[in-house]
Amino acid sequence: MTPNSRKIRFFRRHIPAFECEPGCHDCCGPVTASGEEMARLPVKSDAEHAAALDELSCPHLGEQGCQVYAERPLICRLFGTTPRLACPNGKRPGIMIDPRIEQRMYRYFAETRHVLV
Repeated sequence: MTPNSRKIRFFRRHIPAFECEPGCHDCCGPVTASGEEMARLPVKSDAEHAAALDELSCPHLGEQGCQVYAERPLICRLFGTTPRLACPNGKRPGIMIDPRIEQRMYRYFAETRHVLV
């Protein structure tokens, strides 16, 4: 397991979960992910990426919501768990992410090459 894989696993364990508003996809816009995270996602064509970007959406957003929910990138998981990325519908976990973990995530984002999903 690579150091980045260990970090991703650590962060996933420490991001609190919560129930989203059914049918809402406000957090499913263009996002970036590390190469390690991208390797876990199905490959999308250039046309699929372009169409999603034209809609300010994610190429993995389907009719029924996120098609890669179990493997969604860290930034998607972080949405709604911190005041910095608040859910516009007011949904949130009972306990928000630990600010120390959040800071470690932002350091990871800054230190790791990310690409558009």
